[in-house]
Amino acid sequence: MNEERKIIVEEVDAVAAPAKARVEDVQETFERKRDYLAGFLSQKPEPHPEGEPGGALYEGVIEALKEIYDPEIPVNIYDLGLIYGVEVTAEGHAAVTMTLTTPHCPVAESMPGEVELRVGSVPGIATADVNLVWDPPWDPQKMSDDAKLELGML
Repeated sequence: MNEERKIIVEEVDAVAAPAKARVEDVQETFERKRDYLAGFLSQKPEPHPEGEPGGALYEGVIEALKEIYDPEIPVNIYDLGLIYGVEVTAEGHAAVTMTLTTPHCPVAESMPGEVELRVGSVPGIATADVNLVWDPPWDPQKMSDDAKLELGML
């Protein structure tokens, strides 16, 4: 059972080197493609409509909302997640859909009026409406990461 295995080695004097590629041998079959980014980079960005996210009027409303703070929690109502939606028309009408942390909130009567007043004071806003909703109910998961960090929840 002791079979001896041998490795057979064959010696050679030389191996033919593979042919080298030469630039002259290559035929020019590819024409240079137009830079695919050239058209993209030459486009000018389209301006955002004023009432859409990114537009100056919409962003002005958001900034106004960020200046209103919940009296019990040191976080603005936007980062707190109380603002469910903001719509701004081209005619300057703003509609804010919001909720409160609880229906028994001490500012349940005054907060919507303050939101309406602040949003209505944004330059370019002619009228402001606030729609107070309770569905879906507010929960801490609606807060921004900045608010969670401020309150030590992250």
